[in-house]
Amino acid sequence: MLVYLLSETGRQLFEGDIILPLERNALRNNSYRWKFPIPYILADSLDLNAKGVVLQAFDMFRLKSCIDFKPYEGEQTYLKFEKLDGCWSYVGDLQRGQTVSIGERCDYKAIVEHELLHALGFYHEQSRTDRDDYVQIWWDEIIEGFAYAFDKYNDSFLDDLNTPYDYESVLHYGPYSFNINSNIPSITTKIPEFNEIIGQRLDLSRIDLLKLNRMYNCTSSLTFLDQCSFEYINICGMVQSGQDDADWDHTLGKSGEEDHTLLGNCAGYFMRFDTELGHAGQAALLESRILYPRRKEKCLQFFYRLNGSPQDKLVIWVKKDDGTGNVRRMEKLHTITADGEHHWKLANIPFSVQTKFRYGFQGIRGDPATSAGGIAIDDTSLTETNCPTNIWHIRNFTSLFNRTSKGDYITSPVFYSSEGYAFALQLYPHGRNSSPYVNYMGITFHLCSSQNDGLLEWPAGHRQVILSALDQDPDVIRRMSLSLSFTTDPKQNDTLQWDKPSITGSFSSACNCYMSPGVGWNTFLTHRELHWKKFLKNDDLFIFADFEALVLDRRRQQRVHCDDPESLQVAKGCENQAFLEGFLPASSQKQTNKQENHTVLVFIPAENGNTFETTKALAEWESCFP
Repeated sequence: MLVYLLSETGRQLFEGDIILPLERNALRNNSYRWKFPIPYILADSLDLNAKGVVLQAFDMFRLKSCIDFKPYEGEQTYLKFEKLDGCWSYVGDLQRGQTVSIGERCDYKAIVEHELLHALGFYHEQSRTDRDDYVQIWWDEIIEGFAYAFDKYNDSFLDDLNTPYDYESVLHYGPYSFNINSNIPSITTKIPEFNEIIGQRLDLSRIDLLKLNRMYNCTSSLTFLDQCSFEYINICGMVQSGQDDADWDHTLGKSGEEDHTLLGNCAGYFMRFDTELGHAGQAALLESRILYPRRKEKCLQFFYRLNGSPQDKLVIWVKKDDGTGNVRRMEKLHTITADGEHHWKLANIPFSVQTKFRYGFQGIRGDPATSAGGIAIDDTSLTETNCPTNIWHIRNFTSLFNRTSKGDYITSPVFYSSEGYAFALQLYPHGRNSSPYVNYMGITFHLCSSQNDGLLEWPAGHRQVILSALDQDPDVIRRMSLSLSFTTDPKQNDTLQWDKPSITGSFSSACNCYMSPGVGWNTFLTHRELHWKKFLKNDDLFIFADFEALVLDRRRQQRVHCDDPESLQVAKGCENQAFLEGFLPASSQKQTNKQENHTVLVFIPAENGNTFETTKALAEWESCFP
């Protein structure tokens, strides 16, 4: 027998965050499958940060699958994201429009991904019929009345899509779900090493993606274009230019010259341009195959190492269609010069192109007489996404970890947003003194004073802080990077927090500037997660930091169609439907087109989100076709 939990608003929740339709065979019944792109609505009730997080989750699905989303334009079926009581979703496409609740403390990318997977047709991983082979449910340790959350399904409507049990699934319960005693788990794994893995909330797992792509017959992703770890002799279809002075070498790593892909495990391959031989100024260009874009924005990410002459240069080019079908119009994107550091570094190069193109790496020899190495590149990826704005590269992390205690922190360099705001981060390897948590790293964000302050908007509201710890897996699709965010919202009580740092903060010798009080997380990343995924390679940790304005289109017109053009009552029903969907009718009059005899109401969302105030709403009666 299935038992349901009633939410605060009376909704029946199954397994804690699922609302079941009358039929529960979403995985086997194709009628529950979505067609893409999925229309969506971001309700006014959503917190500003939650809106940004939903859009981040959309981007992750686009990068790793063929799942796509679009703003709602009057379609019959859609997802409406609202701030209700908790985090929950229906399972599958109900064909009539449905809600996904992103409630208090649900505004995390991985939690939104979790609920979106429910909406796309998936149940929790521990609901599988074979789960008892992999986990142990401790029924006596579960809060009375919540045992229903651990029910498993039968094969008649649940399909595992021929995938193995996934301890890493973002849909798996954690070990202390619905437990009575905070120190005693309600679920443990048959392989003990996974007890600290189940319930992870980093990102979609490899098998989550395998099931998702099998269900929806995805053969490629929407925003992934190219990547190469250079482990094979064909070097991913890259080509050497025939018009330069030298070539890049496909090189096997060795002690002191390790590749980045397999660093610390065994020798792997990378591309290297030797700058010890030849003459100063000689160059070698390594170009990608011809690529065909679908979107305008691009982000080229790669690891590089310059350990040759101080005059060596690595130049990044894009070669575009010149308008005749020939890919030969060159544009320089970025130049990297030697800085005396000989370890692997990470670069993110943003650019825009909408015609077929190649990207290329040009190595330029400096002074061979002063070179003892060369230029190396490895683990390249190209996506049609926005690049992170800033990279904090933390070297020798293990040494840092071992010499610090709780409350100790390191401060990042001062970074700048695209608008010119200065900020810095503080990382606490063992957590902040005020944190009750153990085995967690903490992190805080601080605005910094700069010469730009007189030109900027203060307080700095409606900006989203996104901090991401990079999983350095060479396969960008399989990365499970951590990403957390919050938004500076002037409507909250933290307005003064986001005023000029010279007003709100104190002077810091670390940056020779004023730093505002810190805002961040006590539970940024667990010590276990650091080593479970590839957050540390060559003892390097990379943290991406963005602080950008969050702009949402709130004024786009919405249409709701009425079914019966002859009935004013149906028109009123259409009006009620619009009310439930968060749109405001401004008129209940009826106007009939004599030729087509159809009616339509047109609604625009209220600026203040108050569905009882209609004075700012606009409506229009016009002829339409059903």
